[in-house]
Parts: sequence; C-alpha cells; structure tokens
Amino acid sequence: MIDWARIDELRSEVGEDAFGEVLDLFLEEVDEVIARLPQTTDPETLAGELHFVRGSALNLGLRDFCGLCRDIEDRLAGGQPVELGPLVTCYAESKDCLLDRIQTGRNVA
Repeated sequence: MIDWARIDELRSEVGEDAFGEVLDLFLEEVDEVIARLPQTTDPETLAGELHFVRGSALNLGLRDFCGLCRDIEDRLAGGQPVELGPLVTCYAESKDCLLDRIQTGRNVA
C-alpha cells in the first residue's frame, strides 16, 4: 500500500522537522481534492485533479493510491466511465496507514 522506503527518503531529503510540514500540506491539499472529486463532472477537470493528487501521492509513497489514480486517468483518456468510490476508499486507508505508522512508529502495511 505504501512505499516506506520513499517515506524514509523524503524524510531524509527534507529533514525531520520539515517532514511534518510536508506531510501536513500534502494531506490538506489532497483532502480538498478528494472532497470535490464526486462533484467534478467534466472529464478533463477530473483528469487534471487526479494527475495532481497522483503526483503528490507519488512523492509520499502512496503506491496503491497512485496506481488507482493512473488507472482512472487512463479510463478517462479513453472515454470510459469511471468509479471514484474505490479511489476515495484507498486514499482513506492509505492516509490512516501512513498516519498510524508516523504517529506510533509501528510497522504497518
């Protein structure tokens, strides 16, 4: 679900103090996009929103979430219908997993 090596790499790149700020900013921005996805009816706008969150998620190692974003972007590009429920669920699970490990230091998925 999460590429923990990427998390460690990012933490090393920005430093421990800045990592918390980067994480908070990421979660705030992605939470906002995820909240408005269900109301986004224009396929081009939806694809742009997904591209944005995929890039952010990639930087934080949210591997499964990135894959779902990419799959939905591909479906949109092909004019196919998309289902956002699994993406929203995956983000919530990924976020919970990430925060749990960061807050508790436990090894989780």
